[in-house]
Amino acid sequence: MVQPHELGPFFEDFTVGAEVRPLPTLTVTEADNTAYRAVTGDQHALTADQGLHRAVGGEGVLANPGLVAHISVGQTTNATRRAIANLYYRSVRILRPVRVGETLRTSTTVLGKRSSSPKDGQHRGKVWLGITTVGDDGECMRYERCALVPAHGTGPEATDEIPGPSDPTPLPDLVPLLPTWDLAPLERTEWPAGETRVDPLRDHVDLAAPFARLTFNQAAVHRDRTLPAAGRRLVYGGHVQALAQASLSRILPGLAQVVAWDGCDHVGPAFEDDLLEFSHQLLETFDVPGGRLLRLAVTGVTVDGGAGEVLRWTPVVFAP
Repeated sequence: MVQPHELGPFFEDFTVGAEVRPLPTLTVTEADNTAYRAVTGDQHALTADQGLHRAVGGEGVLANPGLVAHISVGQTTNATRRAIANLYYRSVRILRPVRVGETLRTSTTVLGKRSSSPKDGQHRGKVWLGITTVGDDGECMRYERCALVPAHGTGPEATDEIPGPSDPTPLPDLVPLLPTWDLAPLERTEWPAGETRVDPLRDHVDLAAPFARLTFNQAAVHRDRTLPAAGRRLVYGGHVQALAQASLSRILPGLAQVVAWDGCDHVGPAFEDDLLEFSHQLLETFDVPGGRLLRLAVTGVTVDGGAGEVLRWTPVVFAP
């Protein structure tokens, strides 16, 4: 098992096939839903309105699917306490809705590692991680992520083949992941395939450190502003994705469930107080029982002199 110490883990601490020491389990509460909404502004209808959740056939109180995803990611970050960057997520599957009151636990396994070129005298490498999150009703999320981490010394040479972002999954293959909901009570958005819609409501990044703490995120660069070269506290890339999902909830108010991510690439750094703008392109739709599956390409950019493009996110969602 990979045992993080106070300064690591570093690249040489990872062993392919080993499991990273897990972080504590977490029972999802209604307060977590509220805190997530306060940080992101997510207008996810079935989380905000319990009566609407019951009207589509849901049971109990629903946890926001974005909150579940970021609790899961946070629980993997014993592996990335000293990460230089999280490069991408791949093959993300949200296997079922999660109810408030479920306790989530996440396992993280090292799938591969590959040395990278040194930068500014710092040796480093890529670590490929496989992740499964389980709640009281069984598995709820499965995915992979790739992180760039520093080496403690020169770093051992590692040459594992690490895949890039995943190819789009055919929409019919995702139908078994759908809850048995009838989405007729939700607002249907008419949106031609291929059309891009820009959210006119730009938003700035704030409460970044509280969001990291809420989800047990251990990455030091999200807490200590002296670590990034820019001298500013680097925002957790998933925070940017969470703001993108909040933006999508405004553009697509009937969004019921996020089912999968074809990919989520953090193509540039974001910092506290950056002003972000999101655009959403509908790529394709597929009719399913109770509604439709929609595949989108979401882009996030900074608009106040920052890094420019910071996010490329390709979700598949269940909506009327």
